Amino acid sequence: MDPVRLLLELSPLAGEGARGEFVAAHLPRARRDGLGNVWAGEGPVLLLAHLDTVLPPKPPRRVGERLYGPGVGDNSSGVAVLLSLPEMPGVVRGFTVGEEGLGNLKGARALVETLAPEVVVAVDGYLPGVVDRALGSVRFRITFLGRGGHAWGDRGTPNPVFALAEGLSRLHTLFKEVGSEASLNASGLRGGEAVNAIPKEASALLEIRALEEEALRTLYHKAQEVLEEVARFHGVEVSSEVLGTRPAGSTATPKLLQAAEVALAKIGERPQFQPGSTDASAAIERGIPALALGVYRGGGAHTPEEWVLPQSLWEGREVLLAFLKALGVG
Repeated sequence: MDPVRLLLELSPLAGEGARGEFVAAHLPRARRDGLGNVWAGEGPVLLLAHLDTVLPPKPPRRVGERLYGPGVGDNSSGVAVLLSLPEMPGVVRGFTVGEEGLGNLKGARALVETLAPEVVVAVDGYLPGVVDRALGSVRFRITFLGRGGHAWGDRGTPNPVFALAEGLSRLHTLFKEVGSEASLNASGLRGGEAVNAIPKEASALLEIRALEEEALRTLYHKAQEVLEEVARFHGVEVSSEVLGTRPAGSTATPKLLQAAEVALAKIGERPQFQPGSTDASAAIERGIPALALGVYRGGGAHTPEEWVLPQSLWEGREVLLAFLKALGVG
């Protein structure tokens, strides 16, 4: 099957349900579960490509050799490449929900538990990237709570928005001191409804990422301490709700790494080993050998101007087939 044609048909579809239906219609003997995962095949090797996108997809537009559109690469291209493969003995092709955002790897975790594979490969990312190490993360919501009131009549009443602003600023400073081994992101800020009313609450979504589990735990606890200190200073309450976690670590075996090198040599490339957060993390946390293979060339992931070189999907298909051959399956 032609991965470029599949990409052009799939990339405009919005929502995991519509995308799952598309995959199921093109996947012989497809099976589905209650979450929305789609898979077919039997064997010890599980290939995973996630159906969801960060931004709502739009029909891609062609500019020169490139296709532009939100989600056209991550992971519409990965799905198209995996879907284009033929049926192979010993290989399960799985298409998952809940990889992006607050999905918390629910699709990949469910398939790994249900199918109990011996090897897991996430089909996700740019050529010649190979994610051989899981990047750990904690995603959580912080909420500052106050009494609220009239902007003038209750002036001086603690304002949760100011507490939130100071808390985020102090966390930003903390992570600047940590350096490149960890990251902090803030999004989804909310607080108040009227310009002349003191809000009762203010909240934000936060994500901490780190290369090591111990560092991840330490940074999360430091963040909680900072936020509690800010809340006390402003005279408000603060609560924190964990929305998702992903493990840090690696289970990539020498055989997997060598197979990646052999496969990428087929297109004249050498693997760029790097940490990342992919569906492979669902296997890594269970101690199952796993990594992620990039299968297309592009850029701008998670932005409206994401782009891919459509013909590179053929390269990705060749790499993925060569990888399976090097593993002795397919």
